Amino acid sequence: MNWRCSILSRHSIRRTVGKTCWLLLFSCLLLNAGYAQTGVPAAASVSPPSKTAPVVSKPLPTTPDSLGWTLVRTIPLVAPAHASLDRRGTLYVADGQNNIHQYAADGQPLNTYSPALPGHIAQLEAWNLTKILAFYDDQQQILLLDRFLAPITQVRLTDYIDGQIRTATLAPDNKIWLLNESDLTLRQFDPTPQRLVASTPLDVLLGRTKPDFRFMRHYQNNLYLIDYTSGIYVFDNLGTYRKKLPFTGLSHVGFRGDELYYVANGTLHFFQLYTLAERTVPMPATLAKTTTQVLFGEQFLYLLLPNSVQVYRL
Repeated sequence: MNWRCSILSRHSIRRTVGKTCWLLLFSCLLLNAGYAQTGVPAAASVSPPSKTAPVVSKPLPTTPDSLGWTLVRTIPLVAPAHASLDRRGTLYVADGQNNIHQYAADGQPLNTYSPALPGHIAQLEAWNLTKILAFYDDQQQILLLDRFLAPITQVRLTDYIDGQIRTATLAPDNKIWLLNESDLTLRQFDPTPQRLVASTPLDVLLGRTKPDFRFMRHYQNNLYLIDYTSGIYVFDNLGTYRKKLPFTGLSHVGFRGDELYYVANGTLHFFQLYTLAERTVPMPATLAKTTTQVLFGEQFLYLLLPNSVQVYRL
């Protein structure tokens, strides 16, 4: 009996040790699998090849101020100069070094485009869903990027136009509107066959005034051309003059729904394009004098300041 019990004890020990080893091995496999598993990448991980993904800025406490403005994020940026929103709510900003930064709607960084050669971006337009336009006025060139900030094509305007182009923007049909400051003409350029397709002289409209064109935007079948000194000239989608809006002293305007908006005297002004009704929204005093451009999205408001972009929840 003792001998048999001894044999049974040895078998029991072996079975116990074997089970323990298998359990330890299975636990190690599960642990390693847990470390190897990847989740959904953060927004900042979406970056072009060979580009280091930028660091995601931390959101701020969502406490409204006395005017009801809720600051959710501050994006540090060197001298943000021009910005644009696409129809998905993605934000594009050109900085002081003429890099183009792409941000999610809440301000988290996505991509950055750095040009191979230095240049000055005079206008950035992203409303078109398939293309982003960057106009370099010092080089007289148009750069078209896709929605991931990968270059599509580059157009040297001096090959097609005599004169100095002051501002440019994209039309919904992918044609490009150009304002020739030398002969005061509004031109339309088709980048696919690379040829000029329309021309509208402006000398009759301007008369003896000396214009200071700053910005141009195509919205809802109309083209809006901003003259800092005299107002906003409105043309239809064929370049035919329609009217002038008497809003002077502006360098940028934006559009949201059926309203045109701009900043003047530290206040946000809204102008209904069809009923012509106007309304105003006060801005925080600390931002009123330093804001250079305002952009309204569906859920967020963006303010361009001298060294940052602030994101507010609407």
